[in-house]
Amino acid sequence: MGKLPERSRTYITAVCDSTRWDGYAPRSGDIVVCTPPKCGTTWTQMICALLVHGGPELPKPLTQLSRWLDRHTIPVEDQLAELEAQPHRRIIKTHTPLDGLPYYPEVRYLFCGRDPRDAFLSFFDDLHNISPHTLAAINRRMGAPEDQQMDIDANDLFPLWATTGAQPWAYDGAPFGLPMLYMVETYWRFRDLPNLLFLHYADLTDDLDGEMRRVADFLDIDIDEDKWPALVAAASFADMKDNAQQTAPDADLGEWRNSGDFFRSARLGAWRTALTSENNALYEAINSERLDPAMKAWAENGRATLSEP
Repeated sequence: MGKLPERSRTYITAVCDSTRWDGYAPRSGDIVVCTPPKCGTTWTQMICALLVHGGPELPKPLTQLSRWLDRHTIPVEDQLAELEAQPHRRIIKTHTPLDGLPYYPEVRYLFCGRDPRDAFLSFFDDLHNISPHTLAAINRRMGAPEDQQMDIDANDLFPLWATTGAQPWAYDGAPFGLPMLYMVETYWRFRDLPNLLFLHYADLTDDLDGEMRRVADFLDIDIDEDKWPALVAAASFADMKDNAQQTAPDADLGEWRNSGDFFRSARLGAWRTALTSENNALYEAINSERLDPAMKAWAENGRATLSEP
């Protein structure tokens, strides 16, 4: 086996803190769902939870079964205790790039991607759905007035997000705190690891059944074909939206004005009309130059353009 991932960076933002992983004690078979924000995180968590628990009815809301360990919301001691108390196979969410995450060969890592331009627009949607309680907490950590809003057009913000690093070593993601394509690159370098599986939002949309079978195989979970149609139905975007209070991240902690609006729109190719021609040209120019062509093609389109990962 070649070189393994090494934890060399720390990511601390107004929303999350990668040092919260310091107290994590891995169990063999743990599942870590790793995605940039708005790249199929909840979808991937739901698929894993349905497979682990073997039926469409989960023992707890997804947001409680699979917490975001990096998130400031719950004290880290309480979060780790909650995780340690889980008797079943554990599923943990993170938005941390791989260079800031502890790596263990006995843990399974699932990385889900999405066209970066659609992810940007979807993240922008969420800015208008954050609850006053959540917004106040974020603003306090930023040293801003608690009721400060980000009142800016998506197209006005896009050039900053696409060209400026959220951290000094990253090359995109500002001002949201976490990089996007830089994060993809940290995982892409290690795509041949046997305990890392790549998924993509477009592939989940096109063939949810087939992608769920890939996940089941990766997690070494036997499929009960009699239950399979119900599992696929429960993992559908429409079903998760209908049960948003059970599925939307941190819905039980008052994260959103409306939990259902977290699933408001499954943007797929929306960037073609939502972004200006100037912004689309900027994205293409800078990323064609700085990105590996195969990685860029996968990030934008998923497995439709590649045989791997």
